[in-house]
Amino acid sequence: MTPDSTYSNRRIFLKSAALATASLLASIKGISGKKAPAIVLRSSWQTVNIGDIGHTPGVLSLLEKYLPDASIRLWPSSVGNGVEELLKRRFPRVSIVQTPEEIAATLKECDFLLHGSGPSLVARKDVERWHRETGKPFGIYGITFPGVYAPGPAASKVNPLDVELLNHARFAFFRDSVSLEVAKEIGIKSPTMAFCPDGAFAVDFRNDQAATAFLSKHGLEAGKFLCVIPRTRFTPYWEIPAKKTPFDAERNAINQQMKEQDNAPLREAMIAVVRQTGLKILIVPEDETQVKLGKEILLDKLPDDVKKNVVWRDRYWLTDEALSTYLLSAGLFGLEMHSPIMCIGHGIPAIVCRFAEQTSKGIMWRDIGLGDWLFDMDKPEEVARVVPAVLAMAKDPKAAKAKAAKARLFVEKRQRETMAILKTTLIG
Repeated sequence: MTPDSTYSNRRIFLKSAALATASLLASIKGISGKKAPAIVLRSSWQTVNIGDIGHTPGVLSLLEKYLPDASIRLWPSSVGNGVEELLKRRFPRVSIVQTPEEIAATLKECDFLLHGSGPSLVARKDVERWHRETGKPFGIYGITFPGVYAPGPAASKVNPLDVELLNHARFAFFRDSVSLEVAKEIGIKSPTMAFCPDGAFAVDFRNDQAATAFLSKHGLEAGKFLCVIPRTRFTPYWEIPAKKTPFDAERNAINQQMKEQDNAPLREAMIAVVRQTGLKILIVPEDETQVKLGKEILLDKLPDDVKKNVVWRDRYWLTDEALSTYLLSAGLFGLEMHSPIMCIGHGIPAIVCRFAEQTSKGIMWRDIGLGDWLFDMDKPEEVARVVPAVLAMAKDPKAAKAKAAKARLFVEKRQRETMAILKTTLIG
């Protein structure tokens, strides 16, 4: 190679490097010379439920993937119990704002507020504050509407403030089709309204070390066990000291009345799986109250020949260890929603049993193509299909994983599409 050709190649390299640097700087500034957008995510509703924890890292991972240049701040309700540390390890660039001063600065400095996925418009008062004080745009990402957890007619009551805020939102994404239809029927006119999967589908927290240590200790092998989650109609928050929730006699009465009816099909499925397949069962909680419930309503009522092939997790856990455990399982079934969501988000089969007291969120299973893995526990004809469905999942893992993978692809498609709408809103 001659000196001239070396010099020429060096010039080409330097020019390419300069162009790459300019391109990077342009991406940092954003499109058309604009600065990178600053987004505040209003999320993190509570930490006594691994699903409520999961909303936040799920949406943060989507923002990281689809808007990598954006500056993100998290405005949480609760990040105690080790959750703040989990978030900081996984998302070191995300600022967590909690003090009044930090929140005030966030309102001033951020360009857009995104209300994260959740059981309802949880942070309506904070969204209202953003709207009133800043006049800057905001959007709603994956909620149930109205999403009221209450007995009787109160469950369908719509908060007038929710209606006002949804009308002013740049987009209103609902995590189930029933919620979307309710919003349309009462005349909500957000410019863009659509189905958007719950943010927890995108959770990627992991604690493989804790998961494998627990499984090894209890004789559970990867791919050779199913997880099961019990539940009562209403979460008995009064059993969790940190929540400081007064005892609710009406909700407790409903729980006690329906507890056996709702959980008996899970026991029957556990018995069938253990006796008809080589799989074991792991009883796990989604919220703190389900640890005790799992022993009482599932483990203690099993026949002895089945019980010796069942492991009861005797303590609550966080989302990272739960997800790592689910990823090693052959699938999951039960009366909860977000553990199945996290499973499907990673291609692990999951069956959902539901009832009206959980609002319409369970309908998202039908919305993502898993209607035959969704069962209404108030309909005897559907309850009768729970055990056969769990057995089919256990006996044909290849078909079950293919079904889960198909649903995952649909979820990821909607994630791309909804994040594209957010991006367009920010740069528009």
